Amino acid sequence: MSKKIYLVAGARPNFMKIAPIVRALQKSGDLVYRIVHTGQHYDREMNDVFFEELGIPEPDIFMAAGGGSHSQQTAKIMLAFEEYCQAEPPDAIVVVGDVNSTLACSIVAKKLHIPVAHVEAGLRSGDIKMPEEINRLVTDSISDWFFVTEPSGMMHLRREGKPDEAIYHVGHVMVDNLLYQINKLTQTEMEASETSKFKEVHAAQARRYGVITLHRPSNVDDVEVLSNISKALKEISTELPLIFPVHPRTRDNLKKFDIDLGRHITLVGPQAYMPFLDLWKDAAVVLTDSGGLQEETTALGVPCITIRENTERPITVEEGTNTLVGTDPARIIAEVGKILRGEGKQGRRPHLWDGRAAERIVEVLASKLAGS
Repeated sequence: MSKKIYLVAGARPNFMKIAPIVRALQKSGDLVYRIVHTGQHYDREMNDVFFEELGIPEPDIFMAAGGGSHSQQTAKIMLAFEEYCQAEPPDAIVVVGDVNSTLACSIVAKKLHIPVAHVEAGLRSGDIKMPEEINRLVTDSISDWFFVTEPSGMMHLRREGKPDEAIYHVGHVMVDNLLYQINKLTQTEMEASETSKFKEVHAAQARRYGVITLHRPSNVDDVEVLSNISKALKEISTELPLIFPVHPRTRDNLKKFDIDLGRHITLVGPQAYMPFLDLWKDAAVVLTDSGGLQEETTALGVPCITIRENTERPITVEEGTNTLVGTDPARIIAEVGKILRGEGKQGRRPHLWDGRAAERIVEVLASKLAGS
């Protein structure tokens, strides 16, 4: 009888990470799987559209956990997931990334003596004020199998006492998904959208452009920090037109703090995966505080400026196209200037970021569960 696993997804980055695992499971046929959607992100822009674009089957389980504080959201997910696991226990669960769903479902499974596999394990920013860092630390403290994207993850896990036989350097499912989707992108016409129209205008004028994403509370909830970042972006935009898909939290704070980004920055709403990929893959530079974009830009060789004081993905700086600049306006402007003058770093795609991480993960899971 085939072993059964639950694949847990709940927020936007999770969808991109489980998609290649689902494809690898379908290809291998060694394991039965169910997709558990916690509903941590629950509006269409952050939810349904990703299942459609990424070719992920409809969730087998949908919890509709919704919003609330970190504690409220985590508690709702734990209560709902416990019911499902007790009613129909899986042989293992797979959690990805570092969102509240990852933490909540790992705790529930472990207390029910269900093995936990953590994909994207071992990443550390060293900043305990980040909710994601807490989620990473707790999840890794109780997981059974660790699937790692880069050498720093292996180093952290070993330092924290994890046994070598439980740690697997497999590559990155986010890159698996990126390479799969970019091939689809070249075969498909993009529907008319705000971003495609923006690209068309600048292509017609043979002009370069940049892309912005900002959503970290440390960047967008503090009026002084957000004002300083905005001043830098406004100055950069006088030389390089920028397009900014604005996270709802960021949009609210721009309005609340009465921050004007100027006429050279085009504000658009949150983007579905494919239009956004089509936008940033051709950008002169991406300015972001996103973890995933640091990796994706490195995978495609797009210059990236990370507006944070730290990163849990150091390989993107050490080997990739990412530059960590903090939030000082002068530094942000200076580093973008280097890129525009052709003086930016030349990165490379890291080892095992080859589009086959999910296959390696499924092979390990099938082997581990076959012996259980």
